Amino acid sequence: MKENNIRIPRSLPIIFIDNLVMFPYLMFPIVITDEAQKQIINYALQNEKLMGLFLEKDDLIPEDPLYHYGCAVLIVRLFRNQDNSMSVLLQGVSRIKLEKITHYHPLILAEIQEINESNESSAKIKATRKITTELLEKVIAESMDFNKDLIFGLNNILQHSRVADLIAGNLAFSPDIKQELLETLPLLERYNKLNGHLAEMIKRMQVENSIRNNVQLEIDEDQKKYYLREQLEAIKKELGETDEYDHEIQKWFKRINSLNLPDHVHEAAKDELNRLSMLPSHTSEYSITRNYLEWLCNIPWKNYSPDCLALRKIERILAKDHYGLDKAKERIIEYLAVKKLKSKQKNPILCFVGPPGVGKTSMGQSIAKSMNRKFIRMSLGGIHDESEIRGHRRTYVGSMPGKIISEIKRCGFANPLFMLDEIDKVGKDFRGDPASALLEVLDPEQNHSFMDNYVNLAFDLSEVIFISTANTTEPISPALKDRMEIIEFSSYIEEEKIEIARKYIIPKELENNGLTNAHLEFADSALMEIIRYYVHEAGVRSLQRNIASIMRKIARNVVLGKDQLVVVTAKNVKKYLGIHKYSHELSGRKPEIGIVTGLAWTNYGGEILFCEALKMPGKGNMILTGSLGEVMQESAKIALSFIKANSEKLAIDSLNLDQFDIHVHLPAGAVPKDGPSAGVTLTTSIVSLLTQKKVRHDIAMTGEITLYGKVLPIGGVREKFLAAKRAGIKKVILPWENLDSYEEIPKKIKAGLEVKFVKQIDEVLKEVLI
Repeated sequence: MKENNIRIPRSLPIIFIDNLVMFPYLMFPIVITDEAQKQIINYALQNEKLMGLFLEKDDLIPEDPLYHYGCAVLIVRLFRNQDNSMSVLLQGVSRIKLEKITHYHPLILAEIQEINESNESSAKIKATRKITTELLEKVIAESMDFNKDLIFGLNNILQHSRVADLIAGNLAFSPDIKQELLETLPLLERYNKLNGHLAEMIKRMQVENSIRNNVQLEIDEDQKKYYLREQLEAIKKELGETDEYDHEIQKWFKRINSLNLPDHVHEAAKDELNRLSMLPSHTSEYSITRNYLEWLCNIPWKNYSPDCLALRKIERILAKDHYGLDKAKERIIEYLAVKKLKSKQKNPILCFVGPPGVGKTSMGQSIAKSMNRKFIRMSLGGIHDESEIRGHRRTYVGSMPGKIISEIKRCGFANPLFMLDEIDKVGKDFRGDPASALLEVLDPEQNHSFMDNYVNLAFDLSEVIFISTANTTEPISPALKDRMEIIEFSSYIEEEKIEIARKYIIPKELENNGLTNAHLEFADSALMEIIRYYVHEAGVRSLQRNIASIMRKIARNVVLGKDQLVVVTAKNVKKYLGIHKYSHELSGRKPEIGIVTGLAWTNYGGEILFCEALKMPGKGNMILTGSLGEVMQESAKIALSFIKANSEKLAIDSLNLDQFDIHVHLPAGAVPKDGPSAGVTLTTSIVSLLTQKKVRHDIAMTGEITLYGKVLPIGGVREKFLAAKRAGIKKVILPWENLDSYEEIPKKIKAGLEVKFVKQIDEVLKEVLI
């Protein structure tokens, strides 16, 4: 039963403060610095100032992270401090039970059940309360700094449950004991447990006071050490410890002194060893401390592998391992040249961005091999827990360092090449934000003193070369993106894929499948056939799988005795791979009304995009289908507004526009599409429909459009050119402001493609409408 009339709603925001258990009627001040907790406080201020406060479990399980019993708390007072923190005064209102977590991000919301307090007042409860009060008096008598006025205030409180909660909340019990008392609902059982814990506290305080009284405060440091050693010897004899225990401590002492540890690590290791020597070997604390010492001694604090800085040799290795990728190779060579001139410099944080299968990860392996550094690869895809990066604190059972320190310890050197794969796929939930934990790791200004939660000592990451990979930079947070140097990995053209297949894929797959050049040969026509009709990708992974599939069939024939030389050509590829999986986009097409060929860029390279428009009797509505995103839908509305505003110039009867509906569709409806670069395509399709003029099918276009018909620049020009060339397009229409992007495209990609640069949509319509 509550004294106040506060109504506890069915749903509450949930907050958990480290090691804090609240009880009804208790008031407690806290300081909030965590951004996620600030959001919960702000949410509660807007919704009756109530929250649910629960204790977090040590053995954190994602499905069940919190204890099921907690306390509803009221925000009594709040101050916003100059350092952006919040000082909050909380008051416990009522016990509550966690029924179900309904929302995790950006804050935790849960359905709760309010638990009414017992107002039972039997003779047994009164007698037990009196015993509790007497035990509390003994605690106060043994304590030097306890508030002795508490005992007088308790006698004036009528509610027995309130007295039990005030005592439990104000004494220095561990969070586990407080949680146990909070969850004990029967009042008599709660008092009995409280009395047991008070009795244990009195015993401990009496022992501590006895030790203080027996030790003379004026003994000097030598006397103190002598006394402690004598005490330790007595304890060892009592426990039956052997000389083997002392021998192990001596081995640790010699090992720590023999290692080349930084000063701050050496001091920490000595402190931990002194602590270990005071602990009985059978205790869990002994195992935890020993495990921590193992980590301190095995981490390569100052062990660096020598760098190979022979630039010509490195250039040969990179050229041998990878075809193309000139920008990435050039940036690495530049870095090594500077490092050769100035050894002490901040290592760059590179981010390789490009479609899957273009060689981002394997480029990192080649760089490590060429520099004579150890290579570490850590996949970040799907990671949601910040402790994967920073590790767990030693207070958790089974805690260990994060993967950064763990992998460096495993490789044995403090200066490996560390590849953070799929950095664009890092997750975020109530367990933390791994991307934010990476800010310190990937900042050259900070990573010289990286702090892992488990090790809790500064580790120098400045000598590590960090390279991250991503398919796109869109999901990466701006703060993290700002710390990295983006290097674009473009899609491969058909000629490059053939070269890669010749130099890298075919020799590798021959070895993997136990074949030699005497068993199999690939004609260029066969490779071109596979690239055009069996794979549809920016990289070469699917090409490698198809070549491997052919080789497995040849290997089967060799085992069956048919070991004559097989030459794979364009004519017999179908024999091994079956019917064509893809076809040329323009095959069988001709100029039509309302159908326009556009160009799109995706995370997997360039694509051909067809836009179809159709009109039907209606009321002037526009229907958009094909899984179009918000930006593309806005482009369609802009196109229609431009057409209506310029209907006379375009020879369109504006009066008839309200008499029919226009349906715009982009095929492959299951594939989401978005972006502004389809504005020109959408406008041309609708104008063709309304003027009944056909559109040339062999011209592809791309560009953003404004309300006044201006054509704005777009991105992914190289990839879009590759898509146009692959589809057999003869002419490409580009915005005028993309002229510089066009100039950067290699000549072999531009060969055979005519380009028209435009500034206004009128130029596009004049070029494509027939």
